[in-house]
Amino acid sequence: MIRVLLADDQALVRAGFRALLDAQPDVEVVAEAGDGAEAVRLARRERPDVVLMDIRMPVLDGLAATREIVGDDRLAGTRVVILTTFELDEYVFEAIRGGASGFLVKDTEPTDLIRGVREVASGDALLSPSVTRRLIAEFAAKARKPRSAAELRGLTDREREVMALVAEGLSNEEIARRLVVSPATAKTHVSRTMVKLHARDRAQLVVMAYETGLVKPGWLQ
Repeated sequence: MIRVLLADDQALVRAGFRALLDAQPDVEVVAEAGDGAEAVRLARRERPDVVLMDIRMPVLDGLAATREIVGDDRLAGTRVVILTTFELDEYVFEAIRGGASGFLVKDTEPTDLIRGVREVASGDALLSPSVTRRLIAEFAAKARKPRSAAELRGLTDREREVMALVAEGLSNEEIARRLVVSPATAKTHVSRTMVKLHARDRAQLVVMAYETGLVKPGWLQ
C-alpha cells in the first residue's frame, strides 16, 4: 500500500486529490496538511511514501518544508512531489535541487496523477519531458552554485551519455531504444551513475547534468 500525505492550503484541492487517490486499491491518503510546518510534523509522524507538496504554503513554504523532510534521516523512504499551478513556476527548480523527486501541475489528468504517485513510490522521479525540459533548461541557468565538471570524472563515456539522456527527460525504455540496448541495461547504467554521483534519484541527476555543464540550458527547446 502506497501511503500519501497531501500538503496544500486549499481544502478543496486536498479533497479532490484524496477522493481520487483513496479510490485506488493500492493507495491510501494517511494525512492532510494545510501549511508547511504541519506537513513536516505529519510526515515525521506518519512516515508516508509520498508527499504531494504545494509550493506556496502558509507558516512554512513548500520549499522549506521539502528541505526539512528530505533532510530528515528518519524520512529516508519518503519522496516529495511538488504541486504547482503553473508549469514554469520559478520555485520548482529550487525544490528539485532541494531534494524533491519531481513535480505535478495541479490540473494534471487523474490517470497521470495516479501513475505519478506510483512511479515516485517505486523510486523513480516524476519528470514529464514536455514540461521538465523547459523548466530545468530555464532555471538551471539561474542556479546560485554551479557544480564543477570534475565531479563527473568517475563516470564512463556511456554513463555520461545516459546521464544526458536522463536530463532530456527520457525514461529507461526510451534510453534503451536510443542506445539500442535492453531496458534492463539502461536501468543499470542509470543506477550506477546515481550511485557514483550520490544522487538521491533521477531528479537530482537531471539537476547535476545541468549544473556541471554536461547539458547546456537552451539545448532542449
